[in-house]
This record gives sequence, structure tokens and C-alpha cells, in this order.
Amino acid sequence: MAVKATKAEVWVATLEDRAGGAAEKLEALARGGANLEMVLARRTDQPGQGVMFVTPVKGAKAVKAAQEAGFGKPENIHSVRIEGSDKPGLGSKIARALGNAGVSFRGISAVAIGRKFVSYLACDSAADAAKAISVLKKL
Repeated sequence: MAVKATKAEVWVATLEDRAGGAAEKLEALARGGANLEMVLARRTDQPGQGVMFVTPVKGAKAVKAAQEAGFGKPENIHSVRIEGSDKPGLGSKIARALGNAGVSFRGISAVAIGRKFVSYLACDSAADAAKAISVLKKL
């Protein structure tokens, strides 16, 4: 069950919780030439606000566009990108391996398309992210 685990640089921005709020952020990134692999947006507990997470943001033009649109790299979220062949029970094996290694994570998202999956793990510290990568590479 080989999986590939790598550090992911996730960018985050606050957005207005209204029709078109997410589109405005994504349009700004598109104008900067960003070729996003992952987008996650949701409402927050703050009325009228949402939050958007994206990755990757690469290249000077895309970075500038992201910064101008209010995106930044959070200091308190350290992300890991996990990918590989999808198999029944793989999510539980990943979660168990992380738990057994003492890695606590703040969030996880995963999607399977055909026979492949990609997942993003959000850790609280760079040390937890590094430990997660080390553990997952041994699966």
C-alpha cells in the first residue's frame, strides 16, 4: 500500500459568505495564473464570513495575485499531501498509523477518482507534519 506523502504549502483567505464571494477569490488567483490542485471553502462561525484554503500557489505572478486577494500562508497550519492507489479501508489505515505514531491532526480531506486518491492533512506544527510524512512513507 505505497502512498506518497509530501509537504504542501496551503494558502488561506477570509472571504465574504455571499453569492460570488468564493468566485472573486478564485478569479483573482486565475488572473495570476495559479493552477490550483485543491480548493476548500466553508463558512466560519463568524456571521457573514467564510474561509478558503488553496494549494499550490507557485510563481511570482500567482503569489502576488494571492497576496493581493488576501491570501497568506498560515503559521498555525502545516499541511501534508497524501496520494496513491485507492483501496478499501485505506483511510482507516492512514488514520491508525498516524494515531499510533502520536500524530494529532486538526483536519483531513480526501477524494478518490477512479483508482487514485489524494488527501490533505492539516497538522498544528511543522514537527507533526514531518512526523506524519515519515510515518506515511512507511505504509
